[in-house]
Amino acid sequence: MERDLLRQSVSYHGENLLSLLKCEQNENPDFKHVAADLVKTLNQRNGLSNTSEDMHFKDKEDASPVLEQYIARKADLLFAPSWKSSTPADEWQEESGEAYAVMPPLEQFMEVSFEERRELFYRDVERGDMLIGRINSVRDFGLFVTLLCTAGGLERDIEDLEIKALCPIRNVPSTGNHDDPLSYYQIGDLIRAGVKDIDRYHEKLTLSLYSSSLATHLNKIKLGVISKEDLPLHYTRGEMVATDCNETYEKLLDDSLGLSNPLNVDYLLGKLGISGTQTPSLMRGLQSKRFKEEDFGTAIRKKQSVSWALKCVKTGVDHFKSGRHVDAMNEYNKALEIDTNNVEALVARGALYATKGSLMKAIGDFELALESCPTHRNAKKYLCQTLVERGGQLEEEEKLVTAEGLYKRAVVLDDTFREAAEALEKLQIRIQVSWINLTVTDT
Repeated sequence: MERDLLRQSVSYHGENLLSLLKCEQNENPDFKHVAADLVKTLNQRNGLSNTSEDMHFKDKEDASPVLEQYIARKADLLFAPSWKSSTPADEWQEESGEAYAVMPPLEQFMEVSFEERRELFYRDVERGDMLIGRINSVRDFGLFVTLLCTAGGLERDIEDLEIKALCPIRNVPSTGNHDDPLSYYQIGDLIRAGVKDIDRYHEKLTLSLYSSSLATHLNKIKLGVISKEDLPLHYTRGEMVATDCNETYEKLLDDSLGLSNPLNVDYLLGKLGISGTQTPSLMRGLQSKRFKEEDFGTAIRKKQSVSWALKCVKTGVDHFKSGRHVDAMNEYNKALEIDTNNVEALVARGALYATKGSLMKAIGDFELALESCPTHRNAKKYLCQTLVERGGQLEEEEKLVTAEGLYKRAVVLDDTFREAAEALEKLQIRIQVSWINLTVTDT
């Protein structure tokens, strides 16, 4: 896991996030390696917060439990090393000077206060970061530097923030024939240096000109005096914005050579370490090449439809209990529009049809429900009851054979349903008596 990013997140969100991380990632060996460092970071943060009320750390009122839970649950994906920017081949950039559109920091186009920008810088800067500054004083014990901009990772132009840093003599390597390493440097020189130490409370930075002070992915970059041509492109373009109030983000973007590079998408994908064939995602089901059937869109939509339809059924049942039968029927019909074979909707609508006397419609709904779910108890129970009730109506109409068929269906469905068995037995006796009477009359 990316230690620096995780530490920044814990420093911002505080103890709640750390507790959630311990619960969610306790089996993750990568988290165990950084856990002690996170606790130390949190202790330092709390110490600073208690020491001065002026330090602007995250307030408890701004806490977002849902966001913190999400970060903790997805931490192994969010802070995975694979998301870290990689260093692609720079052949195209060396030839053209710009492989993609490099823009000044967006904050330059926004109304962000001096105090907030300064606070954010001290919050985000980490040991191993690379900065560029201008020497404003050379002393026996080291170099005083006014910082101009960041030179790796987050892109920020900070010249107007008047941030000073010290590069002690012990962090200045000897150069050439100079016995005194400081004699090589002059006031006004531009230098590139690494962040050696940070005192966030007193807002003090210590720099180093040794490459070992840089993060691993930057330690091949040469530190020391640089020329204006070595300044980052985002800084030089930021100067254009500062001197021309009519320069807009859109205009600067349109004028960037890198925006027209047909390979800029591929370049940026490579720089971000993103595969062009396997789409990155924070959904765990999309982290592997083989997908389970329940992860496909059709299956997910079906689950959503069932859930939505059941909500309509519940509302319909509430209407039914209150005697609002028309509203109940509308809800049941809505549920079946969403999920055509929703068993609960069919059973509920069938029960309402039966209550209103539409027995054949009720039988149709119960039968459809049993086709989808043959073991549904209520569907079977209500169908048997409705078949018997309809059979009774047919008996009154002297349609005895048809009524007998309905009673037999009810018995086949549930041979323990006494009402159906008794009705069938009585009807069969009645039919036999009718046949006997008919035979006697004929003779």
